[in-house]
Amino acid sequence: MKEKIQKFFRETFASLHIRNFRLYIIGQAVSLCGTWMQTIGQAWLVLKITNSGVQLGLVAAAQFLPMLFLGPWGGVIADRFSKKKLLYFTQTASGILALVLGILVGFGLVQLWMVYVLAVLLGLINTIDNPTRQTFIMEMVGKEQLTNAVSLNSTQVNLARVVGPAIGGTIIATVGLTPLFIINAISYIAVLTALHMMSNKELRPGPLVARAKGQLKQGFLYIKSNPILRNTLLMMAIIGTLTYEFSVILPLFAEFTFHGGAGGYAALTVAMGLGSMVGGLYTASRKKTRPIMLLWAALLFGVTMLVAAIAPNLVLALLAMVLVGFFSINFLSLGNTTLQLESEPQMRGRVMALWAVAFLGSTPIGGPIIGWIGQYFSPRWGLATGGFAAILAAALGTWALRKARLEAMAETIEDEIEINTGTKIL
Repeated sequence: MKEKIQKFFRETFASLHIRNFRLYIIGQAVSLCGTWMQTIGQAWLVLKITNSGVQLGLVAAAQFLPMLFLGPWGGVIADRFSKKKLLYFTQTASGILALVLGILVGFGLVQLWMVYVLAVLLGLINTIDNPTRQTFIMEMVGKEQLTNAVSLNSTQVNLARVVGPAIGGTIIATVGLTPLFIINAISYIAVLTALHMMSNKELRPGPLVARAKGQLKQGFLYIKSNPILRNTLLMMAIIGTLTYEFSVILPLFAEFTFHGGAGGYAALTVAMGLGSMVGGLYTASRKKTRPIMLLWAALLFGVTMLVAAIAPNLVLALLAMVLVGFFSINFLSLGNTTLQLESEPQMRGRVMALWAVAFLGSTPIGGPIIGWIGQYFSPRWGLATGGFAAILAAALGTWALRKARLEAMAETIEDEIEINTGTKIL
């Protein structure tokens, strides 16, 4: 029994034996807590200024609008330049924006249009930051430990989702929003310190792509030609648009369904984060990934969201959100790993940029839709819409997988006939 437990921990945390990745995880642990604090703080700020679910969705849309239109260019940049140097820039800029918002709130100068402007600027930075961070993991750990590292990184994100909102909700309730935004600005120093301490000799950078015409189009054609990449991104586009709108629907769910206020919103976010943390560790302990695992994760993600949507009280909703978090991170980790392993090194930045577009860039479309449904029908229907979308994505993915297998089987039969008879089937 002892040996099995030791084996589980050794396999689950294998990538942490790599020094650079260990430093990265430590720096991100601090920064991501601040980021989740700001997420809950910004949502609460908009809700208090406007008391509108639609405005809440529109602000979220504004933050991710640059990702929708410029995300693919962020992937081109990630393929052209040093990932480490790009992260120095993006993390510093993000910290400055958090500091500006904290100053505006602290001096009582903040207005809704200012929140929109800062949200758009942060979105512009994230168009570069997101594909850079995703592909930098491969440079730190290599292919052998990628699944483990991606899962642990996702687990950490969701551990921060537990700690950050819990701290953020407490800060909002006791001393207000200003300290929350200031603390987030300071937290970026941890990431910059971790990057500085990393050993460049231990990194495994892929070949940088020289500047040339048609690189964006080349990325789209590459994805179109690969069924695994294409179908995974299609599933993420559906789920990213309507399912991952938690920053919009959870404040409405907490405030208007259960009348739980900021504490209820934080509790729902923490519950989802706890489930995600367990789900991430479970995925990290698995050495292999298969397409069918991704389909099951999407299906169960949708089903558990429907369960949360019909929960009669906050306690049962919290329990359901734990399951939502588990299958959410399971789907994200498997999808991320599948794309990175399937992509050629010189294309990886562009592929992961489209993953970010599907996951985050779709928010300008889905955010207002879910916010509108939540406000004019009910938050329960907003949450249920996300559940149905995940189930639809699982169904489409199953159909695509079955079609690909039938085509592969047909090609195998044709090859065998050609070999045995010497006759080529036209």
